[in-house]
Amino acid sequence: MTGIFISFEGIDGSGKSTQARLLADALRASGHGVTLTREPGGSAGAEEIRRLVLEGATDRWSAETEILLFTAARRDHVEKTIRPALARGDVVITDRFADSTRIFQGITRGDLSATVDTLHDLMIGVEPDLTLLVDLDPVQGLARATARAGAEMRFEDMGLAFQTRARAGFLALAARHARFRVIDGARSPDAVAADVLTQALTVIGAR
Repeated sequence: MTGIFISFEGIDGSGKSTQARLLADALRASGHGVTLTREPGGSAGAEEIRRLVLEGATDRWSAETEILLFTAARRDHVEKTIRPALARGDVVITDRFADSTRIFQGITRGDLSATVDTLHDLMIGVEPDLTLLVDLDPVQGLARATARAGAEMRFEDMGLAFQTRARAGFLALAARHARFRVIDGARSPDAVAADVLTQALTVIGAR
């Protein structure tokens, strides 16, 4: 694969979706081929699974069932969207990838990290070249997320303690993997975007 694979991660309300879009716009403006996508979703089959996992009651699925659903969605996403885009040389930017499953299903409701990693190795086998973790205080993030409201609120409805555990998990994961860059999400969107673009261009230039 000749393209560059960039993922955005963070708690709900961190601003990562906005930053993924701004990065895509900036790279396109400078002449790069870009595929902007998201998880769960990013392909027809994965978008159908998205509705199953992001809508409904908080206890709709167990963490174990969610792992299987997210892995199925990710497999379709990788097959139908990510690998073809990388093969044609695009910069692929995804709003969430496997690290979200490692955190939201792997550690926030029990110790299922080994299950997540085993399924990832068997069925996905792809990691981003760069992961941008947009970090934000969970109180601020949850306030942002609940203010926008909508149907896809299942994880936001799990509350502040859940988001706090998720943030700690993301930061611990970032400390263990060199592909991560932690971005301060408490600043203005323009300031965050400038930082994000610098990090992305460094990786793109190195390739």
